[in-house]
Amino acid sequence: MDTFESDRDRAAVANERAVAVHIIPAQGFPPPKGPFSYAVEARGLIFVSGHAATHPRSGDFVPGDIRQETELTLRNIARILEQARSGLQHVVKCSVFLRDIEEFSDMNDVYSRFFPDEATRPARTTIQAVLGSGIRIEIDAIAEVSGA
Repeated sequence: MDTFESDRDRAAVANERAVAVHIIPAQGFPPPKGPFSYAVEARGLIFVSGHAATHPRSGDFVPGDIRQETELTLRNIARILEQARSGLQHVVKCSVFLRDIEEFSDMNDVYSRFFPDEATRPARTTIQAVLGSGIRIEIDAIAEVSGA
């Protein structure tokens, strides 16, 4: 049963729920290889799309061991956050996707260097996942805008 009396009512509700989203231009990165943005800002938060170990200028995957891929992935996320008036110190949540959960410990060693302060470490979910060809890790993040 439709509770809206008209299309105008439907549009009014949609407008009330609309959130202003600002796309973060990732300068120095190539255009995304798909229908997504590297990061967007909404309501004082930065939402960073999942990243793998890619060369920031070419966008090409840079294969390595889990430590190398984790480091490059987090460096790329840090660069994008800086362009969004934020930084790793403002991250509140990360999702980590590992091709092989057996590499968790090595990933965690590198990850903890990027988030060294136990009092301000972000929430995190880590799961094993099927990733693109050769990719060992993908990470997405949510951060506050600095000063928000």
